[in-house]
Amino acid sequence: MNGVNSFGALMAILFATVILGLYVWSIIWAYGDAEKRGKSGCLVALLVIFLSWPIGLIAWLVFRPDDRRRP
Repeated sequence: MNGVNSFGALMAILFATVILGLYVWSIIWAYGDAEKRGKSGCLVALLVIFLSWPIGLIAWLVFRPDDRRRP
């Protein structure tokens, strides 16, 4: 039975690591995307961090301005 518990713990750690990685990646991506679009990257990163992630990321995806580089 000890092997089963170790496997479960390992899977939980792996899952938590993946979720943490997605969290950090989404903050970095939102910051870069906001800067590229001429908005404050820090404010958007804070939106993603504090607006109950992933809802903050979804809010940025819905309400972000058009890309400034388009003709």
